[in-house]
Amino acid sequence: MTSLLDHTIAAVVPADAGAAQAARELHTRLTKPPGSLGELEDLSVRLAGLAGSCPPPLPTPGAVAVFAGDHGVHACGVTPWPQEVTAQMVANFLAGGAVVNAFARQAGVGVTVVDVGVGSELEPADGLLIRKVRAGTRDFTVEPALTRDEAVAALQVGIEVAGVLIDGGAAILLTGDMGIANTTPAAALVAAFTGADPAAVTGRGTGVDDDTYTRKVSVVRAGLDRHRVSAADPIGALAAVGGLEHAAIAGYILGAAARRVPVVLDGVIAASAALVAAALAPDAVAAMVAGHRSVEPGATVALAHLGLTPLVDLGLRLGEGTGALLALPIVASAVRVLHEVATFDSAGVSEKSGISEK
Repeated sequence: MTSLLDHTIAAVVPADAGAAQAARELHTRLTKPPGSLGELEDLSVRLAGLAGSCPPPLPTPGAVAVFAGDHGVHACGVTPWPQEVTAQMVANFLAGGAVVNAFARQAGVGVTVVDVGVGSELEPADGLLIRKVRAGTRDFTVEPALTRDEAVAALQVGIEVAGVLIDGGAAILLTGDMGIANTTPAAALVAAFTGADPAAVTGRGTGVDDDTYTRKVSVVRAGLDRHRVSAADPIGALAAVGGLEHAAIAGYILGAAARRVPVVLDGVIAASAALVAAALAPDAVAAMVAGHRSVEPGATVALAHLGLTPLVDLGLRLGEGTGALLALPIVASAVRVLHEVATFDSAGVSEKSGISEK
């Protein structure tokens, strides 16, 4: 029987070259110098190719899913924050008191929190989807963080959530995450999928001191050395050193790509998950929009590997979906240009003559 994951991967198809070319040509007829909107023009062309239409649909309304999970490597001392903060922050999201909630209200975006692997049991609440695969991962310096079946289950949670939000009317999805110590598996995934050295992709997360940072790099290196992970086996790599929220976000991206809906990536957690999604279905990159450049070094390495240019660079490192939400109006503006800006002919504006001086 075909699994939801297999079915979703099969549904991810290449971007429509004809629609992308139509958007490219439309830009040359709009009342502005060609190329004057820089990266926004490239983004609108990509979104036209994803949708298979020019102009592509306006990316509104949006929906952000905050996937939450805990991590066995927390026991290795990679962060000073206690693990129970994950569940406490989930409660804060549900109460509307976190930064992601404030940014979402500003953007007019709904927030859905998904318990895919929080270490404690959460009470049902409005805005919370309880889809726990297991209560946190295992310590990947000792054993694989997840079994292959658990990794697939978490991927399928993300696919399911993407479908629920799109069926509910979302025209664009945004990634969010919460998990104390989750930048450690993110660094391990980025190193595994890009070949970069652990020291080059491991950051300070919540702002750890030098000793903790050194320990964190050694933990990432130990996990990679122990499991000999390979990007050629994406699910195996994800199971060995990944997190449940990383897996779910990878599935969320695949679910969006299969429905030809764009998904705005937040920080390093989303970027590491995007590497998994791209390894499983290379054409999924067409659906990805890099919301911002996190100060976590692994994010820049991952985005470069994917060929994505971040829209915002504000020194952010919070996670939750905050950077993706800040980028959303930029994405919408890029598409609105194709819908609303007049052409030279329709506006009666003279085009550049093309006469060159001798």
